This record gives sequence, C-alpha cells and structure tokens, in this order.
Amino acid sequence: MVASRPIIGLTLDWNAAGGYSRLPWYALRENYAQAVVEAGGLPVMLAHQPDLAAEMVDHLQGLIITGGDFDVDPAYYGESKNHQRVETKDHRTAYELAALKAALERDMPVLGICGGQQLLNVALGGTLIQHIPDAIPDCLAHEQPNPRTQPGHAVTITEGTLLSRIVGASTMRVNSAHHQAAKTMGPRVVVNALAPDGVIEGIEATDRQFCVGVQWHPEYAIDPGDMKIITALVAAAAGDDNPNKTL
Repeated sequence: MVASRPIIGLTLDWNAAGGYSRLPWYALRENYAQAVVEAGGLPVMLAHQPDLAAEMVDHLQGLIITGGDFDVDPAYYGESKNHQRVETKDHRTAYELAALKAALERDMPVLGICGGQQLLNVALGGTLIQHIPDAIPDCLAHEQPNPRTQPGHAVTITEGTLLSRIVGASTMRVNSAHHQAAKTMGPRVVVNALAPDGVIEGIEATDRQFCVGVQWHPEYAIDPGDMKIITALVAAAAGDDNPNKTL
C-alpha cells in the first residue's frame, strides 16, 4: 500500500470583484501547491471561514500561511496609527489568525511565508515594522526591482536554529517582496535569519515541534535551501517524531 501524503492546508488570497471575475474571488499562485506536491504533501486550499477554521484544521496535518500584497492590521499588535502604506484584508486576516490559533493549540507543523511570517510573529506575541524604509536607515530594496524568480539579497541563517539544521547552510540567496518585517519577538520565539541591513528575515518558536516563518518565498526554489524548508514541513506533518534532529 502506498503511504498517504500528509494533508497540508494552504491559505488563499482574496480579491474584490473585477479582473478574473465579476464577483469576489480567491487566488493562489500555482507554485505554492506544486512545491507541496514535490515535497510529498497533498495541498488543500482553505476558504476564509473564521467560524470553521478549527474544524478545517482538524482535517489537516500541516498548515502554510501564504503571502499576499496586503498587511496585518496594526491594531493586532497594539498600534493605533497606521502608516500610509498599510493596506489590510480584514476577513482574510481574521480567518488566518483563527486557523493559526487552532494549529498552534494542536502543535501542528506550521510554516509562515512572507506576510504569513509576519502574521505568525503577531500570533506568537510579536510586533511589526509598519514600513521598513522609515525604520531602517540605508535599508536594502526589500521590494526588489528584479523579478521574483531571481534572488534579491542574501540572508544569514542563525546557527543552532531549526532553520539552520533544515537548510544546512549559513547563508541563503532569497527573493524579497515586502515593505514590513518582524520588529519584536514574543516569548519563546527566536530570529533564525537576518538580512545584511539587520531586517529580520525569519523566526521560529522554540516550544513547538515545527513552527517556522520566513520572509522570502521558498516556493520559488531559488536557493537549494528553499525546497528543504517545505520538505521539512511536510516531513513533520507526516509524523516525523523529532523534526528538530539534524536533517
């Protein structure tokens, strides 16, 4: 009998009427799902139903919070004033927070990607930089001008972290498509990757079996470490009883 693939939930983006449809519609880049398939998982797309989030999570073995061209409402991390660049998708965020809460309560393997990493940091008690150019002097172009299929800059991987053990390298070349970043960490959360300008590029929770966020998009498989990240998530979801071991 062929072993069952672990079911990996992928959150969707949401768009108002126009473009693809005259009615509101969901969207997700194909490479998110394809990366999960290549890593050995079974991707399932999750509709934005906050009241059903826990029930949906009960059918999953792993969860990926995807990125998107929007921001987490600063009210979620205790700030009342929004930067002029902040744009929110409140219903999507409400669903993703509910799904994250359910997954964290179950100690389910979780991966946050780009904006998903930012939301994960907030869910774990951290805060965000609302607009990097206003907070980091001489910062890199984190909204890179070159195509997302190419690297934008390097990151340094923090020695001794789960991410370090997964990718087996001290640096990675990553793409960059964000104007916000993690600012402060919640309890039992550590930084696992940094950009040369000091911007936090990755986090992980030390009290969870697999709870990792990266600011870049590993589904593009630009660096050799990218698919290792997604494969490690799927392996943990498949029942690896010790994902913190040396991979």
